[in-house]
Amino acid sequence: MSGHSKWANIKNKKAKTDAVRGKIFTKIGKEIAVAAKGGADPATNSKLADVIAKAKAANMPNDNIARAIKKAAGEGSSVNYETLTYEGYGIAGSAVIVKTLTDNKNRTVGDVRHIFDKYGGSLGNSGSVSYMFEQKGVIVAERTLELDEDTMMEIALEAGADDVLSDDDCYTVYTAPGVFSDVRKFLENKGINFIEADIEMVPNDYITLDEKQTETFMKMIDALEDNDDVQSIYHNVNLPEEEDED
Repeated sequence: MSGHSKWANIKNKKAKTDAVRGKIFTKIGKEIAVAAKGGADPATNSKLADVIAKAKAANMPNDNIARAIKKAAGEGSSVNYETLTYEGYGIAGSAVIVKTLTDNKNRTVGDVRHIFDKYGGSLGNSGSVSYMFEQKGVIVAERTLELDEDTMMEIALEAGADDVLSDDDCYTVYTAPGVFSDVRKFLENKGINFIEADIEMVPNDYITLDEKQTETFMKMIDALEDNDDVQSIYHNVNLPEEEDED
């Protein structure tokens, strides 16, 4: 499953730019607004607490988080977002799942289909590729000198996690979806900082594309990420790690 961590690394490096960071904050703000409709107090609304943890992992300022919660709880909040999931194939039979939050279903499906078509893919029916994935809680934590591999494994298993994978710069903790919130809270209380925390669709196997196919695939992913309605993208392509720009 090392491909997931490589994908996370690429995503985090891309997020260094202000424009990309701003777009990420906008998308998470929509998730907060939807979650907060179930109650504005994260102590009694576990879904909101999970999204706030995701926001903090993305370095979203507390003011932005508070503003999104307040907006959702306010009388003037009239926009109702619908959660829609699309499945399809990218170039060379790669499997892609796209999760969206939209106030206009026709616009969103049209945009997503156009992006798939433009880059040699095709939008499929519900269930066409999801069988290749498993829903899991995914928590990526920074690897530090103080947090060695044995300690991380011990804490995660005590919290109720299923597995921990180690990379050079991070740990990826996998949980069952039903215990994700509890594991996340346990790790937070241990003072562990998250790079990423969310329930995701994790592929059972990864495929490797050639250089030209990878370039086309990445253009498709970038186009999907640029769409305001798209919240999350999951795929089974083992992407190469980017070089540090520092």
